[in-house]
Amino acid sequence: MLQDLASAVTLPGLPEWTGLVALVVLLLVGLAYLLMPFAVFGVKGRLDAIEAQLDEIQTEIRTLALRLPEPSRGRRPPVEEDWAEPPMVARRADPAPPPRSAPPVPPPAAWPERGAGRSEPRVEWPRPPR
Repeated sequence: MLQDLASAVTLPGLPEWTGLVALVVLLLVGLAYLLMPFAVFGVKGRLDAIEAQLDEIQTEIRTLALRLPEPSRGRRPPVEEDWAEPPMVARRADPAPPPRSAPPVPPPAAWPERGAGRSEPRVEWPRPPR
């Protein structure tokens, strides 16, 4: 019976026992996931802590809402009534020029001047006979 099972789970190109080993490993991993409680991963503890923080925040929001005064039924004054004109700044005697919108143009490139004549040697062809 074990040989029939081993031949049924044999992976092609591998020895007969590898399929049985793979099946046993998969069964052990599946069994471990079924038997392992979620508290081992720490999920339950974290969820409890988050729930406690949420309860505290909700309680704090309720107390703050009770302390707030009732909103008045009247309308808010327009913004123009609350506006205060900023103080005038004294102007300078010599106003600065407005900023340039483009950078200054550099002068054209100047080529260095060479001495009179060419710098490479002259080749006279054919050479005159000596």
